[in-house]
Amino acid sequence: MKKTVKVIPCLDMKDGRVVKGIQFVNLRDARDPVEAAGTYEKEGADEIAFLDIAATVEKRGTMLEWVKKVRKAISVPFVVGGGIRDVADMGELFDIGVNKVSINTAAYRNPDLIANAVASFGAQSLVVAIDGKKNPPGRQRPRLELVVSGGMEETGVDIVEWARRVEGLGAGEILLTSRDADGTKEGYDLEMTRAVAEAVSIPVTASGGAGRLEHLYDAVVEGKASAVLCASVFHFGEITIPQAKKYLASRGIPVRL
Repeated sequence: MKKTVKVIPCLDMKDGRVVKGIQFVNLRDARDPVEAAGTYEKEGADEIAFLDIAATVEKRGTMLEWVKKVRKAISVPFVVGGGIRDVADMGELFDIGVNKVSINTAAYRNPDLIANAVASFGAQSLVVAIDGKKNPPGRQRPRLELVVSGGMEETGVDIVEWARRVEGLGAGEILLTSRDADGTKEGYDLEMTRAVAEAVSIPVTASGGAGRLEHLYDAVVEGKASAVLCASVFHFGEITIPQAKKYLASRGIPVRL
């Protein structure tokens, strides 16, 4: 029996508001995070992701006040990322009631943090976010390259190799975002998603590029994703969570209705 596919709205946070950009830049205001989270829970979100997208670039920790406000408004599983530097930061978030933490740049800079987090809180509590970009053939860089620091820093690391290493260090799941596809509404990067999903046995959430219902289906069937994360289409009312789930169910994808 196939596992149930999760539909996850994402709150990208900056200055206390949900924002959305294209390819990680040109951010625009989308909505209030507490109102958005409450609405998404009522609509049937399986999980809500909250990413403090400026924290690493601004060299600060996660804005805990924002997290507390959203946590009070919802009861569904809640994953938080952005600005998490060590196990102590994670502990503060779990004390607030966060279910999972997501680390990205910190994991790349200090891979031991993955193993330490798993030892302290369990694999089910840790998501490693992987941001990737696609390089043209013939360049002296990986075809699918890991980028960090809000997608601004190229690492020269192949994302498939990094995903395997992340799994080996004990991470419970991977949140994979294509920088190139982010905010374009032209579809997830299926090559990237499938490459990572086929390389690891832990769940992979597809992120970046959802614009139509068909894109969600493609991410699961062609990209082999275990979950689909969306931002723009939900924030601006182009697709609702019930519409997404009904569509997936109508095409044979198991979802929680």
